[in-house]
Amino acid sequence: MSSNQEILVEQYRLQNEDERAGLTRSSGLEFHYTKKHLEGLIKSTDCVLEVGCATGYYGLYYADQCREYRGIDLIPEHIRLFRQKIADSGRTNLSCQVGDATCLNGLGDESFDVVLCLGPLYHLPPVEREAVFAESARVCKTGGIAAFAYINQVGVYMGGCLLDSRYPNEEANRCVLENGTDDLRPELFFYTMPEEMEAVAARYGFRKIKNVGTDFMIAMQLVNAMSEEQFDQMLPLYDRMACCESCTGMANHALLVCRK
Repeated sequence: MSSNQEILVEQYRLQNEDERAGLTRSSGLEFHYTKKHLEGLIKSTDCVLEVGCATGYYGLYYADQCREYRGIDLIPEHIRLFRQKIADSGRTNLSCQVGDATCLNGLGDESFDVVLCLGPLYHLPPVEREAVFAESARVCKTGGIAAFAYINQVGVYMGGCLLDSRYPNEEANRCVLENGTDDLRPELFFYTMPEEMEAVAARYGFRKIKNVGTDFMIAMQLVNAMSEEQFDQMLPLYDRMACCESCTGMANHALLVCRK
């Protein structure tokens, strides 16, 4: 079980995670590029599991692209909202339930073609992060796809240094760079690096397809302040940053896509 479960439930129980995709232009980029990085990897015959499904943003997006989509989330209120959306949509291939990414009780071995973990690793320390990889490997079919979203130590801290006059400082150096935690909310946000993620994935039988950024905190204020015309001109650069692994370590959020 997640050691910070009570903190997570309290933090997110009143939030509709779908709203984050449209909160600002920069916040929407994480969702835009996550979908772009997964293009072509989910087939119409696939059974998909999303661990940390929140209120169903990706579930509703992918429902028409797969045979079955099951969501699991730690927050009961998220599942209540997702179930209402499923009912409203009339889709019969969507389902969701309360569950813990570190212990996928009730799910059979090798039962899903695709396993998506698009949020839990933001909130779990290394030992529990390993448990998520272990459980994802257990329920993912041999030859199947798994995708793991995470937050970069360097990318998020560099963004803080550029955008907030409090940084850098000694406490943040210790928390972010040495301990891999947020300095203000060390019990809630945990950070890693692309090489660490790939090493953990390999230990559990996953082979990397790509490890790419989805947004870049260093560009956050620039992107939000641009006119629509300027933003259109920025997108080719952002496309290049988001698809080149040489840029991944400077991303805020990133996505490791693997095959088992």
